[in-house]
Amino acid sequence: MASRLKAFISLHRSTLQQPFKCITVQSLLRFYSVTPSKNDPKASKNPENESLLENLDLLGVDVKMVRRRQPGVLCRGFTNEQGLAQFLQSKGASRQTVASIISRYPRAITRSPDHLKQRWQLWKNILQTDTEIVGILERSPESFFRSSNNGNLEKNIAYLSSLGLSNKDLNRLIGTAPRTFSNSLELNKQMVQFLEDVCVELGGTDPKEFAKMIISRNHYILIRSTKRVRANIDYMRTTPKLSDAELLALLQGPGVKILDLSNEYLKNNITCLQGRLLALGCCQEDVKNLIIGYPMALYIRATTLSTKLDCFIKGGITMKQILEKPKVLDYGMENLTARLEELCGVSYDFKTNGIGILDLSRKRFVAKMGKLVNSTDE
Repeated sequence: MASRLKAFISLHRSTLQQPFKCITVQSLLRFYSVTPSKNDPKASKNPENESLLENLDLLGVDVKMVRRRQPGVLCRGFTNEQGLAQFLQSKGASRQTVASIISRYPRAITRSPDHLKQRWQLWKNILQTDTEIVGILERSPESFFRSSNNGNLEKNIAYLSSLGLSNKDLNRLIGTAPRTFSNSLELNKQMVQFLEDVCVELGGTDPKEFAKMIISRNHYILIRSTKRVRANIDYMRTTPKLSDAELLALLQGPGVKILDLSNEYLKNNITCLQGRLLALGCCQEDVKNLIIGYPMALYIRATTLSTKLDCFIKGGITMKQILEKPKVLDYGMENLTARLEELCGVSYDFKTNGIGILDLSRKRFVAKMGKLVNSTDE
């Protein structure tokens, strides 16, 4: 390899004579592709670029993680790891952040300086500040580097804006589900058309507004498949047996995130909820009303919801009371258990006084407990 390098330098002496003083042999090796000898025992079908490995090591990158995630990157002869590091640091990223980004999404080092500048500006048109973009890259480097098609990104931004989504909506989309903007434009259009068709199918009168509302309230919808959304809609019709009007109202209200759940998760939660309520003496209509009045019941893990119901029943609260005020299910188990224990300590009668006390803010609950304790002492 040394003899080839010597020949290369000699051949291009006229062009390298002036800048060569500031170019190291190691730097030349980065841009001079050398085929390993067949007799070299270390040679492999796709040898790793030794100079690249050294550069990544200097940047603090976890090379073992790179090999697990995108090993092919290490075999490339031309990469932009140093330029990427300088670019990100100029935007406020720390050295540790840069190393983490490359470790988790190695293909980032294949993006050219011009690509990085253009993509950053497109993101900044939505997010306004470099700090916000760096924050997203820390959480999800794939979202920024996964696609090399800046033209597609620009088209997606224009298309989503044309739907009537505000800059605030776009900000939330790119902050929580940035893969939305890496989708092909056609894929995003397909989901929007699907949502408009769902609106019409359920008897809605403004399909464009319906699609816009779903996207603005459910930030993950555009990175889900139409197949998943269709399966959830069909299941909600057949099992809780919601009418088209009831389902439309649910999706336009607090139940919008039902579309985002995996079909298996939704089925399991509805099955468990139904079984638990029927076992506690409720009827099928009660199950349906709980879902309409408190769709969060479908998001809570089935075992967690069952434990909460047990806790209420043990504390002297009836299912009828829970169905009338299902929002009490919002509370975490620790908070719920603590309140029930305090109320039990003052012999609070839920049958007489109802369960509204459980839905009070912490400050109001403490004040109420103070009065109850005083009245008990008297």
